[in-house]
Amino acid sequence: MKPNSLFHFSRPTAFAVGRFVFAAALLALFFADSYASAQTRRKVIINQDCSGPGGSNMQTLATLIQSPQVEVLGVTIVTGNQWRDEEVVHALRLLEVMGRSDIPVVPGAVFPLVRTREEAQLWQERYGKVGYAGAWDSRWYHDPFVVPPPKEGPPTTKASTEDAAHFLIRMVHKYPHEVTIYEGGPMTNLALALRIDPQFAELAQELVFMGGSLNPATDNPEFVNRPRHEFNFWMDPEAADGVLHANWKKITCTPVDISIRTRLTQAMVDEIAKAGTPLARYVAQYFMRGPGADFMWDELAAAAWIDPSIITKRDVRYMAVDTDHSAAYGDTLTWMEGDKPKRQLQRVEILVDLDSEKFYKMFIDLMRAPTPPPAPH
Repeated sequence: MKPNSLFHFSRPTAFAVGRFVFAAALLALFFADSYASAQTRRKVIINQDCSGPGGSNMQTLATLIQSPQVEVLGVTIVTGNQWRDEEVVHALRLLEVMGRSDIPVVPGAVFPLVRTREEAQLWQERYGKVGYAGAWDSRWYHDPFVVPPPKEGPPTTKASTEDAAHFLIRMVHKYPHEVTIYEGGPMTNLALALRIDPQFAELAQELVFMGGSLNPATDNPEFVNRPRHEFNFWMDPEAADGVLHANWKKITCTPVDISIRTRLTQAMVDEIAKAGTPLARYVAQYFMRGPGADFMWDELAAAAWIDPSIITKRDVRYMAVDTDHSAAYGDTLTWMEGDKPKRQLQRVEILVDLDSEKFYKMFIDLMRAPTPPPAPH
């Protein structure tokens, strides 16, 4: 090529151009990978009774948010273990700790569809005390709209002004057949969404929930005499029954039976704390001890959705909830194919057994890892 050719470059210039082309190629690969990552992240809405600080509910938020495979579209809050407004505060504060305040926290139902605290107290006088009554429990009961000072400090961010039911509906219409609904508390918000939009369930990808109880092998007083009793169903039986009868493409249940085979130990928390990240310090500081408090109720349901290989045995039943206002009100009902009633019922995949060591390692690794940034759009 002649020196005065239009396309002639001196050696330094040619080297610079080469570096530019190489850098551009790297950027193109990065953005292509980021786009692919955004496309492959599994979308989920976390519907949770976000009691806190710490404990199974908060650790479940962290489990899903920490996974690089997951895009959390929002956290919808329902009264359960605590009242809705104080749960909103705990959720907002955890997201601040994790640097993920971009995730909306959306207030939902304050009260169940039908059941009231007064009715539940009369029910217990007639049929016997339950081991745990969540926000209604007389051991720590307070007015529904009082928010005690949060131990972890108040959040500086605010909750969404949208309500949970309409947020849930809007998201499944925005991303039809792409959004998993993860449910870790009473199902009131989901039931309200179904009453507003009967298409809600069929537009979702699937329902994954912690709830129900079949025949747990335990001496825990909450279940030993009431093996079919479980708090999330008991708190709002009508909501749970309605949701289980909706037209979901798939329903996966993590019942008490498998949840009580898990336990967050001090040794696991110590291993997490070594990471020194804001989340690791939060988990270590607010680790809940004591009978029932250290079972990994909801974390297991979330982890099994992220990595189904941690589950070693599954079963399929038809499931509903007893809504007769009798001794079994709120209990789990299940049937096999040959003995189910004629009313419309949905098949539910029930998690039965797990590789506990794989689950524990997954949880520890997620709690120790840097928090992933938001999915690029």
